[in-house]
Amino acid sequence: MQHSIKVLVTGGTFDKEYNELNGSLFFKETHIHEMLELGRSNLNLSVATLMMKDSLEFTDLDRAAIAKACNDSAEDKIVITHGTDTMTITGEFLLQACPGKTIVLTGAMVPYKFGSSDGLFNLGSALAFVQVLPKGVYIAMNGQYFEAGKVIKNTSEGKFENK
Repeated sequence: MQHSIKVLVTGGTFDKEYNELNGSLFFKETHIHEMLELGRSNLNLSVATLMMKDSLEFTDLDRAAIAKACNDSAEDKIVITHGTDTMTITGEFLLQACPGKTIVLTGAMVPYKFGSSDGLFNLGSALAFVQVLPKGVYIAMNGQYFEAGKVIKNTSEGKFENK
């Protein structure tokens, strides 16, 4: 039996666009629907955009809003798209704030719109992991999952690894 999955969008590199005039990255709208279509997903899921922010700009109020959305969700399986810079911080926050759910945070090192993004693979992995992992909070990147509170982003190598 297929379970219902909630996808919460918070922004991050996943959804950034490139401004060709000044070289900056910015947010317009989420690419999740396009990515799900490209991936030919036939999962039973609903998507909600909570915010479109760079995770370096997240505050505890943002994390509280994410936790509230998780706790208010009828679904107990939740995927959150999130910027990779503070994904581990949010994961630890949700670990304390959202018991009884299976929550998987994922993101991308390269924006989806660049064409060479890891975002599509990470989204697919997160959607698979959320269906089979026990209740808890996890980070899914590059085909691996990590338990929240036991993972770091290795910024010198651009990957996530166990503490």
